[in-house]
Amino acid sequence: MNNSIVRIVDLPDEILVTIFKKLHHFDVLYSLVGVNKKLDNVACDVTFTRSIDLTTISLDKADDSRINAILDRFCIEILPRIQKRMECLTIQACFLQRVYHASDYLN
Repeated sequence: MNNSIVRIVDLPDEILVTIFKKLHHFDVLYSLVGVNKKLDNVACDVTFTRSIDLTTISLDKADDSRINAILDRFCIEILPRIQKRMECLTIQACFLQRVYHASDYLN
């Protein structure tokens, strides 16, 4: 019997997209952007960047340092890279100013 190892990055992009469609777009972006070139390209696909919902971040945890770190990474590293492909960004009012100042948005 042949013991072959298949890593997730060995899968075709189409299969990865199908798998990642089961997750929230924000989770795909936050988890995969910056891991490696292949996963970065898959995560930045229009499938995951067209519509992003940040309302899954709990309001009662808005002051939590982990939430702040997540939002900082999203606003500083991820948002500027995907903003041209983004059509809809749903956010809570308490995060509006932070996200708005993260990038230059087109009308």
